[in-house]
Amino acid sequence: MAELRSICVYCGSNSGAAPEYADAAKLLGRSMAAAGIRLVYGGGSIGLMGLVARSVLEHDGDVTGIIPQFLKDREVMLKEVSELVVTTDMHERKRIMFERSDAFVALPGGIGTLEEVVEIMTWAQLDRHEKPILIANINGFWDPLVGQFQRMTADGFLHKAFLGDHVDLPVRFCDRVEEIIPTLRQAVAGIPRPELEAASGVGMM
Repeated sequence: MAELRSICVYCGSNSGAAPEYADAAKLLGRSMAAAGIRLVYGGGSIGLMGLVARSVLEHDGDVTGIIPQFLKDREVMLKEVSELVVTTDMHERKRIMFERSDAFVALPGGIGTLEEVVEIMTWAQLDRHEKPILIANINGFWDPLVGQFQRMTADGFLHKAFLGDHVDLPVRFCDRVEEIIPTLRQAVAGIPRPELEAASGVGMM
């Protein structure tokens, strides 16, 4: 039985128009710190990325920021992180984020957030890993994406089990931040630690 030690959080480099998004990022950071769960994220200092990381740090938690050199050169990184990993490019960044994480959460965000969570879902669909993925549908933000998944299913391009009807598949949804850690803990508990760690060694790119 595995223990949830780290969560990779995908989220926006903007804070969003609704205050619920910033509130969710800060609450998730505080909850992770209280639970002793390390944050793995893209290393940025702005938007929801900066808010969740600062919240973890302000509550004495640990943060690993993983950022490509070209973004570090722009000085958009959060310098206070517990650990900073600088990569050569975006592909290496995503690979290391995957390797360092036991589970993945998508908060609201833009194109980058969408690309990251869809890619990690694709790897799961291709049986490259079993690490749980949770889409945090704060303020109904991801409703259109869920609708698109439903359309893909109805039109025969996506198996209905991928939307969570089958407990063995790793994609989950929730509407409240308070549900995130309990949901992921339960999911990770069903995966033996050697298998969880072995997945991190699988070539993804």
